[in-house]
Amino acid sequence: MRKFPLPAAGTVVAVAVSLFVAAASAQPTDERVPQFGSAQSGWMTTFDDWLQPPPGSGHGPIGPDPDYPYVGSVEGGRTGKQPTNRLSNSRDPILKPWAQAQIQATNDEVLSGKRGEPFAAQASCWPGGVPGQLIFPFEPLYFIQTPTEVWMIWQRDHMVRRVYLDRPHTQNVKPSWFGESVGHYENGDTLVVDTIGLSTHNSFLDNFRTPHTEQEHVVERFTVSPDGKSMTAIARVEDPGTLNGPLTMSEKWSRANGTMQETVCSENNTDFFGKNLYPGPEAKITDF
Repeated sequence: MRKFPLPAAGTVVAVAVSLFVAAASAQPTDERVPQFGSAQSGWMTTFDDWLQPPPGSGHGPIGPDPDYPYVGSVEGGRTGKQPTNRLSNSRDPILKPWAQAQIQATNDEVLSGKRGEPFAAQASCWPGGVPGQLIFPFEPLYFIQTPTEVWMIWQRDHMVRRVYLDRPHTQNVKPSWFGESVGHYENGDTLVVDTIGLSTHNSFLDNFRTPHTEQEHVVERFTVSPDGKSMTAIARVEDPGTLNGPLTMSEKWSRANGTMQETVCSENNTDFFGKNLYPGPEAKITDF
């Protein structure tokens, strides 16, 4: 629940639109640079879990516990099956023992009834981290491109992730929600992003609560289709503190026409039904 006043309705949207307009003249014009950004359209996905990577990519995303197959609300609505909670495969051998134990402890909380549902960062209004933020569905993701930076802006809470182009990582990066991302373009259709310095507080690789340490290193490849109507991302995660090998996951978006709207997640959210839900972020002091 927010404890501080919000800006007047539309203020954040107006600022975002102004940024899009101001950045339009700075959009890269080199034909070798793919065009992700537009003030009139974003990218939308309906997949709130990672998709399998291309063949030959190695270990894919962590999935559900084989004893408890997962049925999401979208699939349930389409098939008539009863939706279930995400119970993660804590026995996946790619996970270090401490990560297996942490995942199983959360599974046990749900199975015992202590929790009505497991933690999911964005469902609880927390940032999704890297690469987890990419699997936030049903609200568009927008890009602003300049010759020196790329901004990813999610309509939901207007979260911003910055990618600095053609420069090395800084020394001694302070961990943060989205870490430090540096990138470059390849092949005229792809943005390659290298990210380190990711904090661990309420941060997971996916909605199955795969944890990570501050050793996490992520390389993402964002590619626009030749017709400009879809975008894919391949994310490769290495974390010797959590994983016995790299994980590779994919996500896909379709172009969604329309300007960014103002949506706020953590506003008057309360556990009305006593399901012992994970609390959303709350400001203890005002920002202005």
